[in-house]
Amino acid sequence: MTRLLTLSIVAACVFVVSAAPQQPIFRGTSDAVRVFVTVTDKDGRLIPDLKQEDFEIKDDGKAQPITLFDNTPQPVRLVTMLDVSGSMEGNLPLLRAASDQLFSRLGPNDVARVGTFGRDVVISPSFTRDPSELRRALPTSIAPDAPTPLWRATDAAMEKFSDDGEGRSVVLVLSDGKDSGPTGFNQRYVSQAEVIDRARKQDVMVYGVGMRSRGPRRSPAGPIDIQAALIADLPDPGLALAAEQSGGGYIEIRPNQDLAEAFARVVDELHSQYLIGFAPPKRDGKVHDIEVRILNQKGLKPRARKNYVAPAGKP
Repeated sequence: MTRLLTLSIVAACVFVVSAAPQQPIFRGTSDAVRVFVTVTDKDGRLIPDLKQEDFEIKDDGKAQPITLFDNTPQPVRLVTMLDVSGSMEGNLPLLRAASDQLFSRLGPNDVARVGTFGRDVVISPSFTRDPSELRRALPTSIAPDAPTPLWRATDAAMEKFSDDGEGRSVVLVLSDGKDSGPTGFNQRYVSQAEVIDRARKQDVMVYGVGMRSRGPRRSPAGPIDIQAALIADLPDPGLALAAEQSGGGYIEIRPNQDLAEAFARVVDELHSQYLIGFAPPKRDGKVHDIEVRILNQKGLKPRARKNYVAPAGKP
């Protein structure tokens, strides 16, 4: 009788387990494609309260089952790269004040480093959320003849994510000029395409803040080309492209706009994003296009990285 009762209990347990619905399997970042999505309305306001069923994600045009969904703030590892080329000389007070606002908005689990790029590319030694330590890394002066090694600086910032620290990797670049390329024989040339490719491979999100130059004006030696002068004052257009491809954002500061507000917007956006994950349909080591759509919600615009490199081989 006891043996019969035991067999009955075991059979009942097997039935319950087999009847339970199978949950999607998420094995972590090595096996899942993680996509951070920013959603805004037609007026640019952040929309942080959507549900999983409001999203559709496609891999090379084919919809994929969502295996991970989270709309709580995710920890961020942020490297802020500040342009200290000669043309930024008049922007130094704004730069320091805006950076202070940025540090004050870091979440309890966020960490940051501060970098500058001009004559040299310099990045603070470690990730921290201590505002006083971050302030000490801010520039106090700008050399009037310093160049703009924009892409070399962005590439150097991404190198700082090579360790296994927690949190998603974000580079925030503030610049007012075009990339100047290498300025010495011992400097490696880094292109915009290389930066975008590295961001894709390392899953780094790039944000760009562009502003007009406020450096000292020098009298031209020859006739003035007004159109060329206006273009020279604009930030590198490749910064917006790098941000778009990596799923970040780009803000261009007009003369009457607040740089601190732009920095605050970036941090608020990072804390309002959705994390969506799906299993890669092919483990072929190739680049796959990503498309995120919002279902049944008119006027909402999702922004996410455009592609990823699929893992190769068996999981």
